Amino acid sequence: MTDTSSTDERVKEMSGLRRAMIRPELGGMVGVVAVFTFFLLFAFDSGMFNMQGVMNWTTVSAQFMIIAVGACLLMIAGEFDLSVGSMIGFAGMMIAIFGVVLGWPMWIAILITFAICIAFGALNGYIVVKTGLPSFIVTLATLFILRGFTIFIPQTVESKTIIGGIREAAEGDWLAPLFGGKVGGPIFQWLGDNGWISTFTRGNLEGQPVIDGIPMLIIWAIALVIFGHIVLTRTRFGNWIFAAGGDAQAARYAGVPVDAVKIKMFMFTAFCATVFAVCQVMEFGSAGADRGLLKEFEAIIAVVIGGALLTGGYGSVIGAALGALIFGVVQQGLFFANVESSLFRVFLGVILLLAVILNTYIRRLITGER
Repeated sequence: MTDTSSTDERVKEMSGLRRAMIRPELGGMVGVVAVFTFFLLFAFDSGMFNMQGVMNWTTVSAQFMIIAVGACLLMIAGEFDLSVGSMIGFAGMMIAIFGVVLGWPMWIAILITFAICIAFGALNGYIVVKTGLPSFIVTLATLFILRGFTIFIPQTVESKTIIGGIREAAEGDWLAPLFGGKVGGPIFQWLGDNGWISTFTRGNLEGQPVIDGIPMLIIWAIALVIFGHIVLTRTRFGNWIFAAGGDAQAARYAGVPVDAVKIKMFMFTAFCATVFAVCQVMEFGSAGADRGLLKEFEAIIAVVIGGALLTGGYGSVIGAALGALIFGVVQQGLFFANVESSLFRVFLGVILLLAVILNTYIRRLITGER
């Protein structure tokens, strides 16, 4: 009788440490611990960790997080989208043109903007899969096209590159609050009444809490992270994403619709960029032609910090969210720690280099390369 309990000598057992080392989120987890430890030591008394401070860096982190989710899934599928930043500026400007200049209902302006931007995402994906051109080149071209339109259209229509009045145009609209509103107002009022959080002590706002709700930007970020994580780890489509980025030709032989997967990921990236844009213009009440500059690189860096490989086929939405959290904490933390804010760009470069080195080491662990 064969002893089925014995281990096949051809199967190499992976140690717990090695299993932990190849987790995509490892770099992001280490980074979060390091960043929070640093600012707890050097900026604890500055107000960074009171209710207002937490809301500040959480909001900034949510901005990075929204675009990082789309960039993460696309990078795992083996592609890049450098047009994300220009898409943010373009989407915001389209909402201003449709909702303010043309006077359309804001919900129509928002929905049409989503349709246009997702169509651009689909076009990016279609060109990439049909021509075989690198997505880096295709989306770099789209970056310039969208940025050009973002400057040309408002100059032609209004003779300016900043259009305001969005908040006024959105008053009473049913869809706008899903992007520019806040949730939890009564809870924060209760916390203020009981002295748990700060309230205004004078003027027309006396007695009202300084933090009067959680911005929808944060809700969108959490929702997209949960959605992306579930799709990637709990669905067959998530397996297709990994397969498309890992070995596209082998995936095709296995019946994976690689082209469709990549196109859908480009569309989802455009969707995330548009969500960011709508939340941004609702918050500021205006659209500017310079919005979204360098956001595409910040999204990619957040994803790389989160453990995704630049070669595709490996990564984690949770890791990308942790990378975005690191960005938000550092950007705001430098201010609270009285450090020159321009050093944030230095941090981006250093953390990117360290993340790529770590990810290269992890790839070698996975593949057995030397």
